[in-house]
Amino acid sequence: MTEPDRLLLHPRDVHFDWSELPMHWIPREPFATHVLNVLHLLLPEGERWFCRAFQQALPLITDDRLAEDVRGFIGQEAVHAEAHQGVLAHLPAKGLDPDPFVAQVSWIFRRILGERPALTVRGRQEYLIEQLALVAAIEHVTAFLGDWVLNSPGLDRAQADPTMLDLLRWHGAEEVEHRCVAFDVMRHFDGRYLRRVRAMVIAGPTLWIMWIKGVKFLMANDPELPRGTVPTWRDYRRAVRKGMVPGPWRIARSMSRYFKPSYYPTQEGSTAQAVAYLAKSPAAQAAH
Repeated sequence: MTEPDRLLLHPRDVHFDWSELPMHWIPREPFATHVLNVLHLLLPEGERWFCRAFQQALPLITDDRLAEDVRGFIGQEAVHAEAHQGVLAHLPAKGLDPDPFVAQVSWIFRRILGERPALTVRGRQEYLIEQLALVAAIEHVTAFLGDWVLNSPGLDRAQADPTMLDLLRWHGAEEVEHRCVAFDVMRHFDGRYLRRVRAMVIAGPTLWIMWIKGVKFLMANDPELPRGTVPTWRDYRRAVRKGMVPGPWRIARSMSRYFKPSYYPTQEGSTAQAVAYLAKSPAAQAAH
């Protein structure tokens, strides 16, 4: 597929019905299910934080084309947050209360990474640029995940729930679609390589730790698993072998790309593939 010309980013008003979603929406695969369920724990608070940072940055952006992209990005991320919030709202009916873990996530994004009104004007601007660099680093990870889920036949072979698979692939396709925006915004304010690297050194390990903690939380509180169930590296290797979660070498290669001075987000995923999926996504098509 040839890459399309510049896209006009816009939010798609998608809706999903979770009333029939089983706890283990990848049948007989609780570990793989919960590895991907961590997205629902992290993304609503994370993407609302993205929106707050970008809304602060928008009046300071002097490039009209970039400002237009940022408005589209904010709209898409706001819809992503609500879509994953819908899954969270469904989990208590299945006997799993996500609130204790979500409260930790909220504390990180609102207290640790939230606004700091006590700073000077110069200090607030510097802090905003640091936030934007962190968003760019995290958006690299979400673009990687979006590309992975669009190219994950293992989930189809495992007969993953079609509604959840559409949520993940619709979201993944939009992450690929807008993967350059956060990087471009960061460079608009500060294009220094050191800033980019420092942000990923912070964001990468933090996401990894939170993901592991999230899987442990979900499996420990899953009412359909034996009490005290813990995930193991053997579970992970098996899920990778079956193509149900990203493998370590693929993750490492993606991360290493970000650290190259010549990196640009178009190296991660295919816009043409993302647009092609959005053209057939049941949720995206129903939103028209």
